[in-house]
Amino acid sequence: MSTIKQIIDRSVTVKQALASKCILPAERAAEMIASSLANKGKLMLCGNGGSAGDSQHLAAEFVATLDHTRPRPGLPAIALTTDTSFLTAYANDFGFDGVFARQVETLGHKGDVLIAISTSGNSKNVVAAAKRASELGILVIAMTGQSGGQLAENCDLLIAVPSDITMHIQEGHIALGHAITAQVEQLLEN
Repeated sequence: MSTIKQIIDRSVTVKQALASKCILPAERAAEMIASSLANKGKLMLCGNGGSAGDSQHLAAEFVATLDHTRPRPGLPAIALTTDTSFLTAYANDFGFDGVFARQVETLGHKGDVLIAISTSGNSKNVVAAAKRASELGILVIAMTGQSGGQLAENCDLLIAVPSDITMHIQEGHIALGHAITAQVEQLLEN
């Protein structure tokens, strides 16, 4: 069997497990986000590497729209991964572990929501952001791989993709992110 076929077959298996194990927490995440946005809150997202890309991707879906054939008002969302001037200045002076926590404490307010994305659940800067958010009354949704890592203990809601293979966890995160965005849009329409 080819490598490509093996990877796609594994991906399908993870997505099937995702459909049975992550629907309820994803629905709860959509409710939390919709409630925050309806009450003038905002959504913040953070992660490293591919998870940084997912943060940016999902923030764009909220601000722009998930489906251009169904235009709607923009929803306030920000990826804490995009300001390279801040990230490099702060990391240079204080280290990388606090780059997201500092933005959470500066930009976040009680009633906001943070989506903390880490395939291992142990990224120091993402865990620090989750901890700081909790201290400030900001709800934390953690998106991780199956173990949940340290984020499992530092969140209000855990969405753990049932895999320990990074690429498949990331695929699960973006699929869940799209589904959550669609559900938030629907909740806010009603």
